[in-house]
Amino acid sequence: MPSAGTSSRRAVQLAALIAMVVFFTTQLIGAVLPNVPLLIAASAGGLALDLYLQHQQPGLLSLLSKIRFDVVVRQLIRDMFILVGLLRVDGIDPLNEHAPLTGGLLLFYLVHFACQAAAVLVRRTRQLPFVTRNIDASALHLSAAPPRIFARQHGRRLLRLALPATAGLLVSAATENAWWGGAGLAVALLIGIGGTAHLATWALPRKRAVNEQKALAWLDSWLAEYQPTVGMYFSGGTSSAYQANMWLSTLASLDGKPIIVLRERFMVQKIDATDVPIICVPKVANLMRLEHSALKVLLHPANSGKTSQVLRIPSIKHAFINHGESDKLSSCNPYAKAYDEVWVAGPAARDRYQLADIGIDDRDVVEVGRPQLAPIRPYSGPPTGEYTTVLYAPTWEGWDGNPGNTSVMLAGENIVRALLADPSVRLVYKPHPMTGSVVPQAGAANERIKAMIAEANTRRSGARPGPEAAAELARRTDELTRLTTTSFRASADEIERMMLQGSPEEGRAARVDQALTAWENAFWASLPEWEHQIVTGPRPAIFSCFNQADLLISDVSSVVSDYLSSEKPYAVANTSGMSEEEFRSGFPTVRAAAILSPDAAGIPALLESVRQPEKDTLAGARAALKEHLLGPSDPPSMVRFNQAALTLAAEAEERQARMASRMAAELPSQREAIDAAEEMELEPGSPGSEETAAV
Repeated sequence: MPSAGTSSRRAVQLAALIAMVVFFTTQLIGAVLPNVPLLIAASAGGLALDLYLQHQQPGLLSLLSKIRFDVVVRQLIRDMFILVGLLRVDGIDPLNEHAPLTGGLLLFYLVHFACQAAAVLVRRTRQLPFVTRNIDASALHLSAAPPRIFARQHGRRLLRLALPATAGLLVSAATENAWWGGAGLAVALLIGIGGTAHLATWALPRKRAVNEQKALAWLDSWLAEYQPTVGMYFSGGTSSAYQANMWLSTLASLDGKPIIVLRERFMVQKIDATDVPIICVPKVANLMRLEHSALKVLLHPANSGKTSQVLRIPSIKHAFINHGESDKLSSCNPYAKAYDEVWVAGPAARDRYQLADIGIDDRDVVEVGRPQLAPIRPYSGPPTGEYTTVLYAPTWEGWDGNPGNTSVMLAGENIVRALLADPSVRLVYKPHPMTGSVVPQAGAANERIKAMIAEANTRRSGARPGPEAAAELARRTDELTRLTTTSFRASADEIERMMLQGSPEEGRAARVDQALTAWENAFWASLPEWEHQIVTGPRPAIFSCFNQADLLISDVSSVVSDYLSSEKPYAVANTSGMSEEEFRSGFPTVRAAAILSPDAAGIPALLESVRQPEKDTLAGARAALKEHLLGPSDPPSMVRFNQAALTLAAEAEERQARMASRMAAELPSQREAIDAAEEMELEPGSPGSEETAAV
């Protein structure tokens, strides 16, 4: 079943198509009759509609292009109808007496196609075989991008240049004076020719980046100079960047020289603020250049189709670090066999791999803890204020669309309804960002939950923070934005962004951490303590929500494992269809949780146990499960993670040393074999000696 948003979009697209047919039909009727007012209205309406579609309905335009009814065809038809109308109007003859009108219109299209050819040429010269960030790449002759209206928006360019031409021709039809049409065409031609000439300057050496061969040579020299030792490899879709972003601080804290290796060009701007150098290498052939670098270890937070490509490099050791651990099958994927090692948080994940029986050697599993969990504050007792803050953070439906993966569809509304019924509860709702991406029903349930929370807020009232709180949040937002984003012009392309995102300022990462903490404090301080909250953006992050919560309600997901580091009470919704005993035995992360049935009948008792610790019978179980899931607190997780990286790097070095030794040992024997073959060729009576003698 399509969502409300999809239905609305389809309705708009259908209306636009109907309007387009109406405009073309009435324009033709107005031209043939002739009916000048009808011709003018239909021509102007059709052009205005096309301009609207260029900005608001790119999906519909893509569909029209597939059936060869693109913007050039549509504008050409409109112009032909106008010429037909001019032929039918007294006093104007665009084929004889006023032939310059027809000639000017033909020249207009020649200029458009010339500009398009120049745009293609310029775009090709402005796409390097890789993209960088946090690296000084000025040696590549980077420059600002050309105006996008001429370089990348051929549809908008054609329509905007057609505005003065169309206006002039329609005025000529209304006044029976060809001068107006000539003036409009002249304006369009001047702008088009001038823009094309300006665009062509980017093909000159002064503005052109180096060619592919020189760019790759520069990349090799940069790798040789920087000498990266450990990196993070990531490939994914537009909504998956969070899987890599959660590891940025850990990667930056490792000994050695870190690097981030990406495969999709768009992903370069999806990575959060970091000082770690980033290179994006889309082509496999260019990716293989890493084999000749100093890189020894690559960490993989996710599996993807392109992961197998980098695993071909034998000089690099690969470790799978995942982007969160849970009892779901995705946390022990058979793909993990492809890596040299699998790094997990604690004994629970080690046991999970062995129980899954997917071929992972227990010797290749390394327990490193979860270094990112350091910002999560530990349990400090029951709620002390008027309100108990409950964080409901369900996971998504998963790629298989199993309703049991998420509580949103089968239990979410019941859970939220029960929480909202308690006047002393403050609910913070943070759904997974991919909710509804596979199963539309999950997205619809998510929207209903949001509506329930919004409606509940209308029934509440109380004091709100003063204007100084909002001003402080605005100030902190501006500061954080300034540190974490780079302001780009609307016309900026990859080359310009590489130029602007060169070597970062020293100490920027530390300033970003401080600014983020200050922003989170200001965010929560700006909200009334009685008001329910819906958190759907990247900020505040889930760990910040953990620190606000007295209780977590979630599903079987990595959220539960991470929250356990605080040892606060938590509950898990059982929508699997299993009994509670089967659920607890099947999913170790829920063994210290209160289990909620889909009807959420246990919510009142759960809240009572949070407010009255003497009724909390699971505190000891949470402490034990925390160590089972996340490993010991000493040594700290960051220390164990760093040591694992150093150990794996040492193994890579040992392998390289063995290969070098083997090759050195094989060279003399190969040389002896070559010498022996040459001596045999020179012996009397051999075929080689006869040929030599003949020569």
